[in-house]
Amino acid sequence: MKQPIAPLLQALQAYAHSDAVPMHMPGHKRNTQFADYLSVLGAGFDITEIHGFDDLHQPEGILLDSMNKAAALWNSRKAFYLINGSTCGILAGIRAAAGQGSSVILTRGCHKSVYHAIELCDLTPHYLAPALDETFGIMGSITPSQVEQAIAECPHAKLLILTSPTYEGVLSDLPRICELAHKAGIPVLVDEAHGAHLGLAEGWPQGAVDAGADLVVQSLHKTLPSLTQTALMHVNGSLISADAVARQLGIFETSSPSYLLLSSIDGCVEYLLHNGTQAFVQWREYLTIFSESVKNLQHLKILFYGQDSLTQHPTFFAHDPSKLVISCRGTSITGPELMQQLRQGYGIELEMASGDYVIAMTGLGDTMQNLAALSHALCAIDKTLQSQPQKQLNPPSLPIPQRICSVDTALRSSTVCTPLEQCIGSISAEYVWAYPPGIPLLVPGEQIDQACLDTCLRLMQQGISLRSTSGSLPDSLLTLSPESVVAQNAMFLK
Repeated sequence: MKQPIAPLLQALQAYAHSDAVPMHMPGHKRNTQFADYLSVLGAGFDITEIHGFDDLHQPEGILLDSMNKAAALWNSRKAFYLINGSTCGILAGIRAAAGQGSSVILTRGCHKSVYHAIELCDLTPHYLAPALDETFGIMGSITPSQVEQAIAECPHAKLLILTSPTYEGVLSDLPRICELAHKAGIPVLVDEAHGAHLGLAEGWPQGAVDAGADLVVQSLHKTLPSLTQTALMHVNGSLISADAVARQLGIFETSSPSYLLLSSIDGCVEYLLHNGTQAFVQWREYLTIFSESVKNLQHLKILFYGQDSLTQHPTFFAHDPSKLVISCRGTSITGPELMQQLRQGYGIELEMASGDYVIAMTGLGDTMQNLAALSHALCAIDKTLQSQPQKQLNPPSLPIPQRICSVDTALRSSTVCTPLEQCIGSISAEYVWAYPPGIPLLVPGEQIDQACLDTCLRLMQQGISLRSTSGSLPDSLLTLSPESVVAQNAMFLK
């Protein structure tokens, strides 16, 4: 079935071919002959909020109609288009729900944008630490019992923040978790940036909207046919005001939205409405064929593919099949080495590499040729590998460093540059994370202990590029100066 042209793109095409004189932004004036790159980038459709094209921050026409279609497709109460990525939705959602200076419950594995919201809103975090899967060494699901205990310990929390699916595709039991949170009067925000495709077709896991989450942020561009930087925010239930969310989006989202990106979102929604069912069936068929093709791997393992199954991973509630997590644990190569072999030997570029696994992301636009090429490469590499004694597994969960002061306090304090090997006992004045995915290992205001330092050193030894706010890694970190530590202790004693 051929997809009809989406309404916003129709309007942009008509305007681009009209005789209208553009005495308004942007400065290229839709003059694609002015410079070659403008034509290549589609500047003929690049306009601002002019008559007939609505206003993203106060939609009443074509954008409102499109967002209503998106809300109906995902079954939410209200949908907002985000052209600053999921990041602006996370920032706006947390500020709308939690306000300033309150407490929130969150999984430690949240994206750095959640931590930035905590910093900006001066929130007190109460962390949930997922258990580690012993086979692949990745974080498991957040359990309802963990959430229940956290609520009992922090009943005044204003918001529960979860990531589901995780970067590796791990899903948590959101229906039960939302039920527990709502019973306590606590709204739930789910970072579903990697799961915009969930719940849209049979045979795929349930999405966060249908699970009952109050705020759901999705990156369309990660798995669906939409341009990079496009995302959605859904509002459900009555615990969070859609007007409050809209006000915060007015703060965190640009006031000059790109109509190229808006048209991409509109086109993606129309595509899913007209072609989604067939496309999802085909995508799943491709993945099933891929799974059959890797059943004979002897050394590499693929999460939930080939011979792997859910019964081998007791810390997982469920898994998103779009993510291919390929473990080289117990073999003669590391994750970064596997990624390099696939790139240099087979022209395959993966999403990311960790110490002993890599991630290959699939999407609705994947072809069987893509997956067949990956399968062929993995089978060929597998034949060259040798087994080696299993490395010592990670502990059941990575310990969370002790929080000494707020992020804001740490960032405003005087600091010193401390050699990495001398950091134990110091208080961090910066973030440390591996990117992608951008999940902090260390947050400003936390005390650097031996476990944290060992984790950082191990990851760097495995070839993972760790980043810090100041860029001082791998040699040193910014920590609070002795004078600042004394001041913190004095304040604590008071």
